[in-house]
Amino acid sequence: MTKVEDFEQVRPMLQSIAYRILGSVTEAEDAVQETWLRYEASPAEPASPKAYLSAVVTRISINVLRSARVRREDYVGPWFPEPLLDDQYQDPARSAELADSVSMAALVLLERLTPLERAAFVLHDVFGFGYGDVAAAVERSEAACRQHVARARRHMQAGRPRFRVDRRERAELADRFFDAFRDGDVERLRTLLAEDVAVVGDSGGKAPRWGSGIFGVDNVARLLTALVVPFLRIGGVVEPHQVNGQPGAIFWDHSGRIINTWALDIVEGRIQTIHAVTNPDKLAHIAPVADGWAVVHDTIQARSNADTTKE
Repeated sequence: MTKVEDFEQVRPMLQSIAYRILGSVTEAEDAVQETWLRYEASPAEPASPKAYLSAVVTRISINVLRSARVRREDYVGPWFPEPLLDDQYQDPARSAELADSVSMAALVLLERLTPLERAAFVLHDVFGFGYGDVAAAVERSEAACRQHVARARRHMQAGRPRFRVDRRERAELADRFFDAFRDGDVERLRTLLAEDVAVVGDSGGKAPRWGSGIFGVDNVARLLTALVVPFLRIGGVVEPHQVNGQPGAIFWDHSGRIINTWALDIVEGRIQTIHAVTNPDKLAHIAPVADGWAVVHDTIQARSNADTTKE
C-alpha cells in the first residue's frame, strides 16, 4: 500500500489514541495531522506502519499535553475534556468496548496522571499494545512502562465506582430521565437521581456556570425542572445524544446554535453526576456556539413572565 493508504487505514485509531491522551478533539486532530506530515516527509519505510504511526502520534500528544497542563493550572473552575460525540474507531463493536475509557469521568481521572503514565496506560490497557510497542512509543524501557501502567491502573481503579450499570440499562434510564426533565416532572426526576447527585459545569470562565456545582437530589431536581420549561418555551431544544460514549444530551438555542452538552454518569441504577460543558471554546468543533448569557437571560425572563401570568 501507499503511505496515504497506510495512514488512512489507521487514522481513526490515531485520533482515538490522541483524544484519550489529550482530552481535546481539536488538539487530537492537530496531532494526527502533524503525524501525517512527519510520516509523509520521512524516507523510512517502517515494517509496521501501525506501530510507527501510533508511536509518532503518542509522542506528539505527550508534548502537547505537557504544554496544555501548564495552561490548565490557571483554568477557571472545573476542567472537563472537549465533548466527543462520535468516537472515530472503525470497528463499532470495539468502539463500544472502548466507550468507558472515553467517558467524562475516566478522562477527568486520566487528567491526574503524568503525561507518560497517561500515554502508557492508554496504549496498553485501552488499545492493547504490548509493552515493547509502548516502550518504543514513549521512549522509555519496558520496565519503566510497566511501572507507569501499574501506577495509572491503581489510580484509575481507585477512582471508579464499584458498581456500574450495563449499557442498555444506562440508555433506558437516560431516556426516562430526559422524558421527565422535558416534562418538568420533579417527582419522576427524583426517582432517577442518586441522593448525592451532582451537576458540575465547565465554563472556563467564558459562559454561565453552575457555581461550584449543584448537589443533592432535592436541589438538582428542583433546579432542573425550574429551568427546562421556560427554556423550551423560548425555542430551546434538548437533544438526547451520546456524549463521550455515555448517555447525554446537546442543548440548542432557537436558531440551532449549541449552548452546552451534558454527559450522564450512571451508577447503581441512578444518575450520579451530570457533567455540563458550556465553555464555548470546547463546543466550537461541534457547531456554531450560542451566547450562553443571552440564553440564560431569556430563560429567566420567560420564567418570570409565566409566574406573573399565574398571579
